[in-house]
Amino acid sequence: MTTPRIAFLDVDGTILDHGRTIAPSTIDAIRAARAGGVPVYLSTGRSAGDIHPDVQAIGFDGAITNGGAYAAVGSEVLVADPMPEDAVARLEAFFADAGIHYFLQTDEAVYASVEVQAVVAQMLNRWLSAHEGAEPQSAPQGRPRFRDLDTIDRSRVAKAVFVSETADAVERARVELGDTFHVVSGSMPLPGGSNGEIGMRGVTKGSAIQTVLDHLGIDAADAIGIGDSWNDVEMFEVCGVGIAMGNASDELKALADEVTTSVLDDGVANAFRRHGLI
Repeated sequence: MTTPRIAFLDVDGTILDHGRTIAPSTIDAIRAARAGGVPVYLSTGRSAGDIHPDVQAIGFDGAITNGGAYAAVGSEVLVADPMPEDAVARLEAFFADAGIHYFLQTDEAVYASVEVQAVVAQMLNRWLSAHEGAEPQSAPQGRPRFRDLDTIDRSRVAKAVFVSETADAVERARVELGDTFHVVSGSMPLPGGSNGEIGMRGVTKGSAIQTVLDHLGIDAADAIGIGDSWNDVEMFEVCGVGIAMGNASDELKALADEVTTSVLDDGVANAFRRHGLI
């Protein structure tokens, strides 16, 4: 087994639990790998402006954001692929017709109507009540999580996220939108129902990672990708080694090359150690 030359890490459920906790070993492992000359990149469904400050403070060589719609190496933007405005209009019409709550992401921020913000807050509070001591990442400290949907520039939308009280919302979205869009189940901690993420077809973490690798002149076989969610599948497919977190679903683990321990049980550090990055 050769030592990987680059690593791509999901955020929620991989670096950060679905609260605001990062295992100290994760911070140490990322910094040690980078100090040893191994580039480490974020690979997240989140907007760049919605990444928790404590995650950003660890230090990374670049980031895949919005599930692959944007990618940067250092400060150089390699991928900037927002949705066409007619695609955004189609999504919003679908959500309105289906009665599904949704957010729209640009690379700078996440936007939601005041009504949807209230619904999501109620859902997260119910989740908190069922998980005593847990604190979902509802907002980075010091600023609101969402901006008002009325203020968004729809020419800059990169991705949509949706939540529904019904269990079949993701499948309905796939059936009605799958000809044009990439629809996956989301990882938002909710007390019930379903949630998902929608980007353009062909725009995935895997596609953006390939662009970064080509730019850096690194073979995909020399990359590892670590994640726990359905938007990580294409990352697993592109990287030479795809690693599922111990807290991932069994179905997702089956699609990875190997499984590490969970997010707060040194999952990232153990994967890095196994592959000689630290």
